[in-house]
Amino acid sequence: MSVPPDSVVPPPPPTGEPVPPPEPFDSAGMPSHEERQWALFAHLSALLGGLLTGAFAGLGCFIGPLVIWLIKKDTMPFVDDQAKEALNFNITLAIVGVVLLLLTLVTFGVGALLTVPIGILVGIAWLVFTIIAAVKANEGERYRYPFTLRLIK
Repeated sequence: MSVPPDSVVPPPPPTGEPVPPPEPFDSAGMPSHEERQWALFAHLSALLGGLLTGAFAGLGCFIGPLVIWLIKKDTMPFVDDQAKEALNFNITLAIVGVVLLLLTLVTFGVGALLTVPIGILVGIAWLVFTIIAAVKANEGERYRYPFTLRLIK
């Protein structure tokens, strides 16, 4: 059974109303491409900072997320959330690193038998979780790092 051509409903005529500007989230509730990209940068800047400053300094791990959070927190809600998450995670790992270093120093190096393997595992976890977070942020998904102190809210 075919439909006669005269029963097709034409689209409504344009009303002349201006088109609203694009929302930060699309109709499906996803962050905009620009927000996803900045959130990706927030997570990856921790990796870049860690690689540039090395394991010795380690301060670069949270400088990148901090700068991105300070610049974009008022204009991009998704970036605000993800940059804070990256910042909290890297501050938490910096605290863990300081504790491991102090434990090594207090035991006059004997504790290194325990702290070095733990430090290696923490470093591998940092790398893996940061990459997972960057991929999830690029997909528009809010990622929460495990074992993170939420110091900045």
